[in-house]
Amino acid sequence: MQPPDRRRYRSRLVAGSLVWLGLLATGGATAAPALSPPDPGIDALLRRYDGQVPGAAVLVLHDGQPVFQRGYGLAVVEDHTAVTARTNFRLASVSKQFTAAAVLLLAEDGALHLDDPLKRWLPSLPAAADAITLRHLLSHSGGLLDYEDLMPATATAQVHDIDVLHLLEAQDRTLFAPGSQYRYSNSGYALLALVVAKASGQDFATFLRTRIFQPLGMRDTVAHQDGVDDVARRAYGYSAFDGRWQRTDQSPTSAVLGDGGIYSSLEDLARWDAALYDQRLLTTASLRQAFAPATRTNEPDVPFYGFGWRLNGDAQWHSGESIGFRNVILRYPRQHLTVIILTNRDGPEPYPLALQIAQRWLDTLQ
Repeated sequence: MQPPDRRRYRSRLVAGSLVWLGLLATGGATAAPALSPPDPGIDALLRRYDGQVPGAAVLVLHDGQPVFQRGYGLAVVEDHTAVTARTNFRLASVSKQFTAAAVLLLAEDGALHLDDPLKRWLPSLPAAADAITLRHLLSHSGGLLDYEDLMPATATAQVHDIDVLHLLEAQDRTLFAPGSQYRYSNSGYALLALVVAKASGQDFATFLRTRIFQPLGMRDTVAHQDGVDDVARRAYGYSAFDGRWQRTDQSPTSAVLGDGGIYSSLEDLARWDAALYDQRLLTTASLRQAFAPATRTNEPDVPFYGFGWRLNGDAQWHSGESIGFRNVILRYPRQHLTVIILTNRDGPEPYPLALQIAQRWLDTLQ
């Protein structure tokens, strides 16, 4: 493997990024020296995102410092706004780890318990939900029907978390006995957002802002509600049609918050990643629960699911897919290595790319 061109690498870092990220992992203490990229070929892997096209934001963290960081392409194609480390992308299902963290915070407060029956908090659900607990929802083992499948095929109006509840109120059945198996469920995480609101006395977006985003300094991250807040430095989603990019930023399900409605950036997600190494947000016991295998799955590269996290050996990861966005966060906590890729286009999936990028560092850290 050839040594990197260090001058070229440094020129691509956002000014000051080594300062704002270098102290994150230790809360201000001296951080370990940053590694340089072992291979300058990362740009070649991201070539399709570069230029006058919907782009990508890529960050590699090792020991809390950015060893590779760059924006590619455009956040807003129409006015040629470039992607930067502060561009905010819709995270889609990467949002689920924040919903899970909110539930764990409320469990620490004593405001709820993970083994509470779901109907303690949402009593309007039918009898089929009697055996479902919050733990089941966190680990995708509740057996709820997918709310997307319950929406009319011709639906154009956006649904919200409360609408997911109303759709499920009319379905007195589950896909399987709660706790008996795994099936990925956006419905479950939408309902968890409603539980967070009831247990905290705040709406879900406010709870996330006051208990997670603000304490961690994630100043631009938001559970976005149209007409209520604005997304700073927002990336808009695009899809390719007949060789041309068209804006496809919203769908009827884009307003559901608990399963995928958070917007964030590389800068803010670096702060989130740092908080997963210590107790600045969650206790050690809560973090252990989040990353413990809770359900066995049959998904590729996901032998187990925790609470908002896919687990595969040393790797903790989650992808996010919604109309116009494809994202991934991939963590190797034992090696203190994280790869984050955010994109504002309908494909390809960035998880395989994140694995390729991570391997360049893992090969040197074994």
